[in-house]
This record gives sequence, structure tokens and C-alpha cells, in this order.
Amino acid sequence: MIRKKIKKKDNIINFPTKLSTVEKEIEGVVFAAAEPLDIETIENKISKKTDVKKVLLKLQSEYSDRGINLVCISKKWSFRTSPNLSKLMIQEKTVEKKLSRAAIETLAIIVYHQPVTRAEIEEIRGVAFGTNTIEILMELNWVKPGGRKDVPGKPIQYVTTDDFLSHFNLQKLSDLPTVDELGAAGLIDSNNIDNSIFGTGKFYKEKQNDKKEDIYSNIDEMLNSTLDSEEKN
Repeated sequence: MIRKKIKKKDNIINFPTKLSTVEKEIEGVVFAAAEPLDIETIENKISKKTDVKKVLLKLQSEYSDRGINLVCISKKWSFRTSPNLSKLMIQEKTVEKKLSRAAIETLAIIVYHQPVTRAEIEEIRGVAFGTNTIEILMELNWVKPGGRKDVPGKPIQYVTTDDFLSHFNLQKLSDLPTVDELGAAGLIDSNNIDNSIFGTGKFYKEKQNDKKEDIYSNIDEMLNSTLDSEEKN
């Protein structure tokens, strides 16, 4: 009789583990579950009665050195990625959010009236805006402080940045549409608009209340359409 020698490593013989049908069922049930399961729930899903906890402990041992582990938290069982691999599972995701109407209107006013103060923006809009509106534009790096106005109180003036030009694919502020171009595009009624409030440089006029109503909603639409087209791309 010829005897085959079994090779040993460190005097340990590793035999492959074979799972029974019910053990495979428990493994599959826990793996497919959308949330951790307690023992009672698992018992109700398998084909025959067995010591579920014993099987779970066996599976926990089997998976202890693998990429996924079987864990028990608050008496509920689930498969999870091994803590040693957590750094591989980190995913950075950019979430795009639309600007509020107030932020778009504020941006439009700064674009065409810079340098302009918060009080001047509110006067043009005809309404006070939230404290975060300009801050949101500054976080996007589209707007920045541009010095202080030489009047009592020395209020901060705001201007657009190079990032604003880059985002809207503009080489310079003079590339912005003029009143005639906006009129030709049907965005405003150019017959009722003072040309001097458009272009580059300082555009603010303290007594534009009778003309401001139908300007900025159209500029708002122009900026909105630009943002929407970039989102589609």
C-alpha cells in the first residue's frame, strides 16, 4: 500500500471549509439584506431550523481575514468592508446646486454696477437680502471686496473676480453684452434703458428707481440660461 505524504506548513494542515445548504442560505440572506438583520429575521428566511447564532459565529470567523467582515452590532448582523480597507472606499463627489434668485440678481447687479456697496445693491433690488447672499458669491470666488467707498461709514464695495470671467467664458468685462446687444436679443426694452448703466467701470446711479424694474429680471434670465447650458454639458 502506497501512502501519499501530505505536505505540512508550520505543522498545520488546512482543509477547505465546505458550507452546508443552510449555512449558505444564512450567508446569502445577510449578504443581500439592505440593512443589518437580527437572528429572528434570519430564522424566518431560511428553509429549515438551525442554530443560526452558531452559524453566524462560524461565518464571522471565516470572514475575519477577508476584504469584507461579518459584524454584529446591537444584536444585528451585516457584512461590512474590512476597516483596514476603509481608505480605498473614500469617494469624493461634487454636488452642484443652483443659485437662489436673490444670489443671481445680486450677481447681476455687481456685474454691471461694480464697484457697488451692499446698500446700493439693496436699493437697486428694492428689497433687503439675506446675510449669506454675498457670502455665497464670495465662496464661489465670483465676487470679492473691492475697497471702501469714500462716504461716511466707509462701506465695503464689491467687484467681480477673474474666476467669474473664467466661469462665464469672458476674456474681460467689456465682453459683457451692452444695452444694445441685450435689446437686440429681446432681453430688455432698450428704448427705456439708460445706456450708461452698462459696460465696464462704475455704473451705479442713485436715482434709477423708475428704470430698474425691468432690467435685472432680464439679466437674471441671461445668467440663468448660461448656468443651465453649462449644467447640460
